[in-house]
Amino acid sequence: MLTLLHISDLHFGPHFIPVVGEALVRSAAELNPDLIVASGDFTHRAKAVQFAAAREYLDRLPRVPTVVVPGNHDVPLYRLFERLFAPYANYQRYISGELDTVLIRDDVAIVALNTTAAWSKIVNGRVTRAQLDFCAHAFRDVPDLVPRIVVAHHHFAPAPDYDDRHDLLRRARQAIDRFTELQVDMILGGHLHRAFIGNSLDIYPSKDRSAGIIVVQSGTTTSQRGRAREREKNSFNVIRIQARTIHVTHHMYFKELGGFAPVSRHEFPRRECPYLGEAE
Repeated sequence: MLTLLHISDLHFGPHFIPVVGEALVRSAAELNPDLIVASGDFTHRAKAVQFAAAREYLDRLPRVPTVVVPGNHDVPLYRLFERLFAPYANYQRYISGELDTVLIRDDVAIVALNTTAAWSKIVNGRVTRAQLDFCAHAFRDVPDLVPRIVVAHHHFAPAPDYDDRHDLLRRARQAIDRFTELQVDMILGGHLHRAFIGNSLDIYPSKDRSAGIIVVQSGTTTSQRGRAREREKNSFNVIRIQARTIHVTHHMYFKELGGFAPVSRHEFPRRECPYLGEAE
Protein backbone atom coordinates (compact mmCIF):
# COMPACT_ATOMS: atom_id res chain seq x y z
CA MET A 1 0.00 0.00 0.00
CA LEU A 2 1.18 3.51 -0.88
CA THR A 3 0.13 6.42 1.37
CA LEU A 4 0.06 10.04 0.14
CA LEU A 5 -0.54 13.10 2.30
CA HIS A 6 -2.20 15.79 0.17
CA ILE A 7 -2.07 19.36 1.49
CA SER A 8 -2.68 22.66 -0.25
CA ASP A 9 -3.02 26.43 0.06
CA LEU A 10 -0.86 26.98 3.14
CA HIS A 11 -0.86 30.75 2.50
CA PHE A 12 2.09 31.76 4.63
CA GLY A 13 1.58 35.40 5.48
CA PRO A 14 -1.18 37.23 7.35
CA HIS A 15 -3.77 34.47 6.83
CA PHE A 16 -1.65 31.54 8.04
CA ILE A 17 -2.94 29.99 11.30
CA PRO A 18 0.03 28.81 13.43
CA VAL A 19 -2.01 26.54 15.72
CA VAL A 20 -3.43 24.71 12.70
CA GLY A 21 0.04 24.50 11.18
CA GLU A 22 1.30 22.79 14.33
CA ALA A 23 -1.62 20.38 14.23
CA LEU A 24 -0.69 19.44 10.66
CA VAL A 25 2.90 18.73 11.71
CA ARG A 26 1.59 16.34 14.39
CA SER A 27 -0.87 14.65 12.03
CA ALA A 28 1.75 14.22 9.32
CA ALA A 29 4.09 12.48 11.76
CA GLU A 30 1.30 10.16 12.94
CA LEU A 31 0.17 9.31 9.39
CA ASN A 32 3.73 8.43 8.31
CA PRO A 33 3.10 8.98 4.57
CA ASP A 34 5.28 7.57 1.80
CA LEU A 35 4.87 10.77 -0.23
CA ILE A 36 3.62 14.31 0.35
CA VAL A 37 1.85 16.37 -2.30
CA ALA A 38 1.55 20.13 -1.73
CA SER A 39 -0.59 21.63 -4.49
CA GLY A 40 0.36 25.30 -4.46
CA ASP A 41 -0.23 28.65 -2.79
CA PHE A 42 2.57 28.27 -0.28
CA THR A 43 2.43 32.02 0.29
CA HIS A 44 -0.16 34.77 0.20
CA ARG A 45 1.79 37.45 -1.65
CA ALA A 46 4.88 35.65 -2.99
CA LYS A 47 7.23 37.58 -0.70
CA ALA A 48 10.67 36.18 0.10
CA VAL A 49 9.96 36.21 3.85
CA GLN A 50 6.76 34.22 3.29
CA PHE A 51 8.54 31.68 1.10
CA ALA A 52 11.32 31.35 3.69
CA ALA A 53 8.72 30.58 6.36
CA ALA A 54 7.03 28.07 4.07
CA ARG A 55 10.35 26.35 3.35
CA GLU A 56 11.17 26.11 7.05
CA TYR A 57 7.73 24.65 7.68
CA LEU A 58 7.94 22.07 4.88
CA ASP A 59 11.25 20.91 6.30
CA ARG A 60 9.43 20.01 9.53
CA LEU A 61 7.14 17.57 7.75
CA PRO A 62 8.17 13.90 7.34
CA ARG A 63 11.36 13.50 5.30
CA VAL A 64 9.77 11.75 2.34
CA PRO A 65 9.63 12.68 -1.35
CA THR A 66 7.48 15.79 -1.71
CA VAL A 67 5.75 16.84 -4.93
CA VAL A 68 5.08 20.57 -5.22
CA VAL A 69 3.58 23.00 -7.73
CA PRO A 70 3.24 26.79 -7.59
CA GLY A 71 -0.13 28.43 -7.06
CA ASN A 72 -1.36 31.78 -8.35
CA HIS A 73 -0.53 33.39 -4.98
CA ASP A 74 3.07 32.22 -5.40
CA VAL A 75 3.41 34.70 -8.28
CA PRO A 76 3.75 38.43 -7.44
CA LEU A 77 0.50 40.24 -8.16
CA TYR A 78 1.14 43.91 -7.41
CA ARG A 79 4.93 43.96 -7.83
CA LEU A 80 4.65 44.32 -11.60
CA PHE A 81 8.35 44.36 -12.43
CA GLU A 82 8.83 41.00 -10.65
CA ARG A 83 5.68 39.55 -12.19
CA LEU A 84 6.84 40.46 -15.69
CA PHE A 85 10.53 39.59 -15.47
CA ALA A 86 11.04 37.13 -12.59
CA PRO A 87 7.64 35.76 -11.55
CA TYR A 88 8.98 32.51 -10.08
CA ALA A 89 12.26 33.73 -8.60
CA ASN A 90 11.23 33.37 -4.96
CA TYR A 91 9.38 30.11 -5.55
CA GLN A 92 12.40 28.60 -7.28
CA ARG A 93 14.76 29.86 -4.60
CA TYR A 94 12.84 28.47 -1.64
CA ILE A 95 10.45 25.73 -2.82
CA SER A 96 11.62 24.10 -6.07
CA GLY A 97 13.88 25.03 -8.95
CA GLU A 98 11.56 23.26 -11.40
CA LEU A 99 8.01 24.24 -12.32
CA ASP A 100 6.83 21.09 -14.15
CA THR A 101 8.14 17.90 -12.57
CA VAL A 102 8.00 14.14 -12.91
CA LEU A 103 8.33 11.52 -10.21
CA ILE A 104 8.48 7.94 -11.45
CA ARG A 105 8.70 5.06 -8.98
CA ASP A 106 7.85 1.39 -9.10
CA ASP A 107 4.64 2.10 -7.17
CA VAL A 108 3.48 5.43 -8.66
CA ALA A 109 4.02 7.92 -11.50
CA ILE A 110 3.28 11.58 -10.75
CA VAL A 111 3.40 14.53 -13.14
CA ALA A 112 3.14 17.97 -11.52
CA LEU A 113 2.12 20.84 -13.79
CA ASN A 114 2.54 24.56 -13.23
CA THR A 115 -0.89 25.92 -14.14
CA THR A 116 -0.17 29.49 -13.07
CA ALA A 117 0.04 32.23 -15.67
CA ALA A 118 2.16 35.18 -14.62
CA TRP A 119 1.07 37.52 -17.43
CA SER A 120 -2.54 36.53 -18.07
CA LYS A 121 -5.19 34.29 -16.48
CA ILE A 122 -3.52 35.16 -13.19
CA VAL A 123 -6.30 33.82 -10.96
CA ASN A 124 -7.81 31.09 -13.11
CA GLY A 125 -4.67 29.59 -14.59
CA ARG A 126 -4.08 27.64 -17.76
CA VAL A 127 -2.62 24.41 -19.04
CA THR A 128 -0.76 24.41 -22.35
CA ARG A 129 -0.64 21.86 -25.13
CA ALA A 130 3.09 21.56 -24.50
CA GLN A 131 2.36 20.54 -20.91
CA LEU A 132 -0.09 17.89 -22.05
CA ASP A 133 2.60 16.57 -24.39
CA PHE A 134 4.98 16.66 -21.39
CA CYS A 135 2.52 14.40 -19.54
CA ALA A 136 2.29 12.01 -22.47
CA HIS A 137 6.06 11.72 -22.65
CA ALA A 138 6.36 11.18 -18.89
CA PHE A 139 3.74 8.42 -18.82
CA ARG A 140 4.88 6.78 -22.06
CA ASP A 141 6.93 3.99 -20.52
CA VAL A 142 5.01 3.62 -17.24
CA PRO A 143 3.69 0.05 -16.84
CA ASP A 144 -0.08 -0.30 -17.01
CA LEU A 145 -0.50 -1.34 -13.37
CA VAL A 146 1.42 1.62 -11.94
CA PRO A 147 -1.01 4.35 -10.81
CA ARG A 148 -0.74 7.62 -12.74
CA ILE A 149 -1.38 10.92 -10.99
CA VAL A 150 -1.45 14.52 -12.21
CA VAL A 151 -0.94 17.35 -9.71
CA ALA A 152 -1.82 20.99 -10.41
CA HIS A 153 -2.87 23.95 -8.31
CA HIS A 154 -5.93 24.92 -10.33
CA HIS A 155 -9.07 22.84 -10.72
CA PHE A 156 -9.65 20.85 -13.89
CA ALA A 157 -13.07 19.78 -12.57
CA PRO A 158 -14.58 22.09 -9.93
CA ALA A 159 -16.79 21.07 -7.03
CA PRO A 160 -20.45 20.70 -8.06
CA ASP A 161 -21.47 23.72 -5.96
CA TYR A 162 -18.81 25.99 -7.45
CA ASP A 163 -20.60 29.01 -8.89
CA ASP A 164 -17.97 30.64 -11.10
CA ARG A 165 -17.79 27.98 -13.80
CA HIS A 166 -16.61 30.57 -16.31
CA ASP A 167 -13.45 30.72 -14.17
CA LEU A 168 -12.53 27.14 -15.05
CA LEU A 169 -8.90 26.49 -15.89
CA ARG A 170 -8.22 27.28 -19.54
CA ARG A 171 -8.22 24.09 -21.68
CA ALA A 172 -9.53 22.07 -18.72
CA ARG A 173 -11.86 19.94 -20.81
CA GLN A 174 -9.22 19.21 -23.44
CA ALA A 175 -6.86 18.27 -20.63
CA ILE A 176 -9.38 15.86 -19.08
CA ASP A 177 -9.81 14.16 -22.45
CA ARG A 178 -6.04 13.90 -22.87
CA PHE A 179 -5.57 12.57 -19.33
CA THR A 180 -8.25 9.98 -20.02
CA GLU A 181 -6.35 8.82 -23.11
CA LEU A 182 -3.19 8.63 -20.99
CA GLN A 183 -5.04 6.46 -18.43
CA VAL A 184 -4.52 8.90 -15.59
CA ASP A 185 -6.03 7.52 -12.40
CA MET A 186 -6.26 10.68 -10.32
CA ILE A 187 -5.89 14.48 -10.38
CA LEU A 188 -4.86 16.31 -7.21
CA GLY A 189 -5.31 20.05 -6.74
CA GLY A 190 -6.32 22.96 -4.54
CA HIS A 191 -7.10 26.64 -5.30
CA LEU A 192 -10.82 26.59 -4.40
CA HIS A 193 -10.21 26.49 -0.63
CA ARG A 194 -12.95 23.90 -0.53
CA ALA A 195 -12.38 20.18 -0.79
CA PHE A 196 -13.99 18.03 -3.45
CA ILE A 197 -13.55 14.29 -3.85
CA GLY A 198 -15.31 12.74 -6.79
CA ASN A 199 -15.00 11.83 -10.45
CA SER A 200 -14.37 13.96 -13.52
CA LEU A 201 -17.55 12.52 -15.04
CA ASP A 202 -19.51 14.29 -12.30
CA ILE A 203 -18.53 17.56 -13.95
CA TYR A 204 -17.66 16.85 -17.55
CA PRO A 205 -19.03 13.95 -19.67
CA SER A 206 -15.83 13.26 -21.61
CA LYS A 207 -15.51 11.16 -24.76
CA ASP A 208 -14.65 8.06 -22.72
CA ARG A 209 -17.29 7.49 -20.03
CA SER A 210 -16.08 4.06 -18.93
CA ALA A 211 -14.40 5.19 -15.72
CA GLY A 212 -13.50 8.85 -15.58
CA ILE A 213 -10.69 10.22 -13.45
CA ILE A 214 -10.72 10.48 -9.67
CA VAL A 215 -10.59 14.15 -8.67
CA VAL A 216 -9.16 15.02 -5.25
CA GLN A 217 -9.19 18.69 -4.28
CA SER A 218 -7.85 19.83 -0.93
CA GLY A 219 -9.23 22.78 0.97
CA THR A 220 -6.87 25.31 2.50
CA THR A 221 -4.86 23.32 4.99
CA THR A 222 -3.54 26.10 7.22
CA SER A 223 -5.14 29.48 6.39
CA GLN A 224 -8.23 31.51 7.30
CA ARG A 225 -9.41 31.58 3.69
CA GLY A 226 -11.75 28.58 3.56
CA ARG A 227 -14.74 28.92 1.25
CA ALA A 228 -18.22 27.52 0.63
CA ARG A 229 -18.86 24.52 2.88
CA GLU A 230 -15.33 24.85 4.28
CA ARG A 231 -15.56 28.52 5.20
CA GLU A 232 -13.29 29.19 8.18
CA LYS A 233 -12.21 25.54 8.08
CA ASN A 234 -9.00 23.69 7.23
CA SER A 235 -8.51 20.34 5.60
CA PHE A 236 -6.20 17.85 3.94
CA ASN A 237 -6.54 14.44 2.31
CA VAL A 238 -4.89 11.09 2.90
CA ILE A 239 -4.78 8.82 -0.14
CA ARG A 240 -4.03 5.13 0.15
CA ILE A 241 -3.45 3.26 -3.08
CA GLN A 242 -3.85 -0.50 -3.05
CA ALA A 243 -3.76 -3.16 -5.75
CA ARG A 244 -7.45 -2.88 -6.64
CA THR A 245 -8.69 0.25 -4.91
CA ILE A 246 -7.87 3.86 -4.04
CA HIS A 247 -9.05 5.14 -0.66
CA VAL A 248 -9.30 8.88 0.06
CA THR A 249 -9.88 10.08 3.62
CA HIS A 250 -10.78 13.74 4.08
CA HIS A 251 -9.48 15.29 7.31
CA MET A 252 -10.68 18.54 8.88
CA TYR A 253 -9.39 20.63 11.76
CA PHE A 254 -11.55 20.92 14.89
CA LYS A 255 -10.88 23.48 17.60
CA GLU A 256 -12.51 21.18 20.14
CA LEU A 257 -9.92 18.50 19.41
CA GLY A 258 -7.02 20.86 18.85
CA GLY A 259 -6.20 18.84 15.75
CA PHE A 260 -7.34 17.18 12.54
CA ALA A 261 -9.75 14.26 12.36
CA PRO A 262 -11.28 12.29 9.47
CA VAL A 263 -14.73 13.43 8.37
CA SER A 264 -15.37 11.30 5.26
CA ARG A 265 -13.95 8.28 3.47
CA HIS A 266 -14.18 7.49 -0.23
CA GLU A 267 -13.34 4.27 -2.03
CA PHE A 268 -12.75 4.01 -5.77
CA PRO A 269 -11.81 1.03 -7.95
CA ARG A 270 -8.52 1.25 -9.84
CA ARG A 271 -9.03 1.81 -13.56
CA GLU A 272 -7.96 -1.74 -14.41
CA CYS A 273 -10.52 -3.06 -11.85
CA PRO A 274 -13.79 -1.40 -12.90
CA TYR A 275 -15.82 -2.48 -9.85
CA LEU A 276 -15.16 -2.83 -6.17
CA GLY A 277 -14.33 -6.38 -5.21
CA GLU A 278 -13.69 -7.92 -1.86
CA ALA A 279 -11.70 -5.98 0.71
CA GLU A 280 -7.95 -6.16 0.25
